Amino acid sequence: MANEIPEFPFPYQPYPIQEQFMRALYGALEDSKVGIFESPTGTGKSLSLICGALSWLKDFEKRRREETAALLQEGEAVLSASTTASSSASSQNSSADPDWITDFVQKKSERELVSKIKEDEIKRKKREERLEMIRHNAQLKYAFKRKSSEEDEALKLLQLSKGAEEEEALGDAEEEELIVAEYESDDDSKTKSKFCGGDDDEDDDLVEEHVTKIYYCSRTHSQLAQFVHEVQKSAFCKDVRVVTLGSRQNLCINEDVRRLGSIQLINDRCMEMQKNKHEKPQQEEGAKRKRGPAKAVCPYAGAAALQTLRDEVLGAISDIEQLVTLGRKTHACPYYATRLTIPPSQLVVLPYQMVLHAATRRASGIQLKGQILIIDEAHNLSDTLSCIHSAELTGAQFCRSFSQLRQYSERYKSRLKAKNLMYIKQILFILEGLVQVLGGKVGQNPQSQTTQPGTQLLTINDFLFKAQIDNINLFKLQRYFEKSMICRKLCGFIEKYAGSGVTPYPQPSGQTPGSLNKENRRTEGLSRYLQTLQKSTATASVPVIDQQGSAEAERLLSSSPMMQVEGFLMSLTNSNKDGRVVVHRQGTLSESSVKFLLLNPAVHFAQVLTECRAVIIAGGTMQPVSDFKQELLFSAGVAEERITEFSCGHVIPPGNILPLVLSSGPSGQELEFTFQNRDSPRMMDETGRVLFNLCNVVPGGVVCFFPSYEYSRRMVAHWDSSGALARLAAKKKIFQEPKKANQVEQVLGEFSRCIQRCAADGGGLTGALLFSVVGGKMSEGINFSDDLGRCVVMVGMPYPNIKSPELQEKMAYLDKHLPHTAGRSPGQALIENLCMKAVNQSIGRAIRHRGDYASIVLCDRRYSRPATISKLPEWIRTQTQAHASFGPAFAALRKFFVEKKKQQAV
Repeated sequence: MANEIPEFPFPYQPYPIQEQFMRALYGALEDSKVGIFESPTGTGKSLSLICGALSWLKDFEKRRREETAALLQEGEAVLSASTTASSSASSQNSSADPDWITDFVQKKSERELVSKIKEDEIKRKKREERLEMIRHNAQLKYAFKRKSSEEDEALKLLQLSKGAEEEEALGDAEEEELIVAEYESDDDSKTKSKFCGGDDDEDDDLVEEHVTKIYYCSRTHSQLAQFVHEVQKSAFCKDVRVVTLGSRQNLCINEDVRRLGSIQLINDRCMEMQKNKHEKPQQEEGAKRKRGPAKAVCPYAGAAALQTLRDEVLGAISDIEQLVTLGRKTHACPYYATRLTIPPSQLVVLPYQMVLHAATRRASGIQLKGQILIIDEAHNLSDTLSCIHSAELTGAQFCRSFSQLRQYSERYKSRLKAKNLMYIKQILFILEGLVQVLGGKVGQNPQSQTTQPGTQLLTINDFLFKAQIDNINLFKLQRYFEKSMICRKLCGFIEKYAGSGVTPYPQPSGQTPGSLNKENRRTEGLSRYLQTLQKSTATASVPVIDQQGSAEAERLLSSSPMMQVEGFLMSLTNSNKDGRVVVHRQGTLSESSVKFLLLNPAVHFAQVLTECRAVIIAGGTMQPVSDFKQELLFSAGVAEERITEFSCGHVIPPGNILPLVLSSGPSGQELEFTFQNRDSPRMMDETGRVLFNLCNVVPGGVVCFFPSYEYSRRMVAHWDSSGALARLAAKKKIFQEPKKANQVEQVLGEFSRCIQRCAADGGGLTGALLFSVVGGKMSEGINFSDDLGRCVVMVGMPYPNIKSPELQEKMAYLDKHLPHTAGRSPGQALIENLCMKAVNQSIGRAIRHRGDYASIVLCDRRYSRPATISKLPEWIRTQTQAHASFGPAFAALRKFFVEKKKQQAV
């Protein structure tokens, strides 16, 4: 790292902790470290990440240009001197053949090196010039070898798409696209990408070359949008090339595709349209086209339109919503245009799944080699990795996949090559084995098959033996899935012949089953099976009038779960020790399930850590870091010296926060919400008295977190019957966290307006009380700043369900493979860490800026244990007061808010 202190173009005078954060980040990127950065929410973490990382990138590119220029100058000088010396030596001794040959080879190597440096420099300059012109909205023409008729491609594609929907003729040409192409299992050659068409030309190198870039990922699209808005407000907004990536579901602008609803159906239809677009004509020009409708193509996938949108994206920073607006404006697909924008972009903003899952990375064109990766909101990174690489399917999905694939095989068996038939039979054999593991049989309605209830945990090898599929090479099968695209073919087959479970060819009046034509006979079994499933699903569903649910079920039946089956089979290729299979039988085969559980997320994170130049793992609450390093970094092979840590305090003055641990309530009842005594009436009554006293002295909003929705329901019901709820409602209006995500905004809005009205009116109500749930919709990503959250109350300790088979297996795995520390097992540490991570996320909802202030009340005696307090964030831990009795704690709380009221008055 350079000795000079880098300058960070912060939009305002940064706080000292922000300066420290940016310097530590700059150093971690320069030294190729894996950095764990903790910065509480409200301290400007996003802006510090932007300024620190982009400052390093700017300096890195400047240094590389200078080094290239110096190397080029030195190479030309050496080459010139070598030529002069060689000429002189040759004139003196022309007969020295060996020396002459050696000199020639040396000069040739030097010339090639200098030529390569020159070529790279010319490409870089051309790329920068072109990007600069794009930024100033210059009209550029790209050297794509296209026919002149392609200028009107978007209009023609739109007409073709409409024609495809209207035409009803079904001919051989349409059948051909559903048949799996000839497959050679030993062919390991890489398939040439057909992405966006166009022949190679002199500009392709410029378009496809990946510049040094920063990949920034977070959990949700709203968090990514907030980050993009911060970049737009920064000093880098005019100089940095930024692209935001998303799924087809988020970026698609084709209304016919969007209304499919299901992300799988959207993906399948999009890929089918792309295939139709790139498919080469099978007949010579002038030959008569085969009978059948024109294949549907997307009107937004024109090469010229995609390049236009690509230029728009490179010229201005846009979030997902702005990209969709731009796509509609330019009549171009934002999904594919953003992927074209990845290579020249300097900052790529994307969700977790796209960068942490290897197959998704490849499909999206993401290259991590030598690049920077910043993972924000990473407190649950281990769980996220495990979820991404886990898979679960029900018996109904296995049965549906089997029936669909068998119908497909029977229909096209005379046209499928031997290799394809062999692999299809293997898949059918596997599906039959998986259904048998659940205690059922294929070919029968899974709704009517009963199974013996129970849960069984198996190693991967034991599961393969139990299903009797241990003799099948899953790695070769994986290649077959990828190259044959059997999932897409099957989806097209189902969509064509069994759209919503209705027979595609209705039986004419008076026609007997024996008189059905050949085509109907081949598909009647599939249609009949899907009809049966649809009827049983409709019968089982309670809300018959729920049209939305009915439509969703219809879409489900018209799709194929084969892609999920593929994912599950691929998960079985993990190492035997790194995963477990949970076989869960309950009631019927349809409801029973098989789940792959990844126990070692480090095995999939290792590739990311190896490829990237530097990885920054950031979050508001990263504690406890030691267990995080052990499970995710050391297990992935990262050396201790490559890891660097940074943790900063909050920007607020220490006196602006009052964390309290309550060991007992007003009547002296000990507060310990263990499973044995948390439902006792005395404990519930005491909790109500604690909240009532808090509401007497806390102004504005109080947010109370319960360990679960069920416990919250039982507690509120008890208070309602005892009269405690009415007493609370006399002080603050009561709100409860909704279970439906689409109702969260409405509840928060009413909660906020109520607090504002109470502050303005000055009546009997002093604010509002919100009952929330740890790990729920309001424990992460929601800001209760200022009067919205003057006090956060945590009722009990939210330990996970230790009886969960998955959790027990995870604990056993950690106990076996990780070292014991401080006399405790890794499994026990996992339980404590899961609890405290959830607590830290919840209590971090308050205190969102420098002038904010709030109290945090932890209602449980166990919070006073030193080991537990040590897991709180440092800025909270250093201020925490543990009180054995309620009186002193209540006095401290009253004094805290009285002083704050005086300060505001002054």
